[in-house]
Amino acid sequence: MEHPEIVIIGAAIIDVLAYPVSAAVFETGSYSTKDIHMTTGADALNEATILARKGRRVQLETVIGRDDAGRFIQAHCKEAGIKVRDACIREEEKTGMNIVLVENNGTRSFLTNPHGTLRSLKLEHIQMPFAESAKVICFASIFVFPQIGLKELVKIFSQIKTQGKILCADMTKRKNDETLEDMSEAFSYIDYLFPNDEEALLLTGAGSVEEAAECIKSTGVGNVIIKCGKHGCYVRTDVEKCWIAAEKNVECIDTTGAGDSFAAGFMNALLDEKDVIECAKEGNRYGAEAVRYVGATTWLKDDYVCQSM
Repeated sequence: MEHPEIVIIGAAIIDVLAYPVSAAVFETGSYSTKDIHMTTGADALNEATILARKGRRVQLETVIGRDDAGRFIQAHCKEAGIKVRDACIREEEKTGMNIVLVENNGTRSFLTNPHGTLRSLKLEHIQMPFAESAKVICFASIFVFPQIGLKELVKIFSQIKTQGKILCADMTKRKNDETLEDMSEAFSYIDYLFPNDEEALLLTGAGSVEEAAECIKSTGVGNVIIKCGKHGCYVRTDVEKCWIAAEKNVECIDTTGAGDSFAAGFMNALLDEKDVIECAKEGNRYGAEAVRYVGATTWLKDDYVCQSM
């Protein structure tokens, strides 16, 4: 695949998911669950997988180790049609793995390896300038990588805008008490930002989703889309201030990757040049499909047809 239409920057790891699990798992010598399985994970790879499955030409800028877990990810990307450069495979890296414990109500707890590739991406790992054919560049996610700080974000984001690309970005919770003022220069380059409600409120100190959206918009972000789970999402653009309702009658099994699915749905519609409201609705649809299954991208399995698409 020589001409990607979207480039996604971020982490690619392995998830091992167990469902359902309760605190009793730590009190017994053996614990039975309905399901334990291994799959690919992390924000960037989840988004890349979904978009590739939907027929998009995707390039993933990431870092994985030259180990068994890394080879599992490489095989997955090859099968899905996701372009991963040889330079992304690093001899000195240990591919990240998460243990994901999913409760009956869909909430999750993670066991993570801080020394794996989940957080090891550096500026030097990212190929710039970006592919000329790419319309959209997505940075997934802000605050994940200790060695990509504010200066590095500005360098990446300014390069994207210099090339005339659409810049999308996702977030996790801030890690070092960053303030909105700290983030303002980097944010000013972003066309579409996808925080969830908890992340947005923590960063801004606002008392409501609507107030948080106003605060973030004031930094120069083109469009702020705050993901709010079962409540849908809130959209703040230059002209829109509105809630987009979530899909109805959704049985939530596992919220792993729901936000990544939302972002992928939004960007899939964006690549079709749909307006921001339609993009948000498609994001909600993808997120709703994701939570019906254990695992971030299980809903895309070959024998499953997403009826709402």
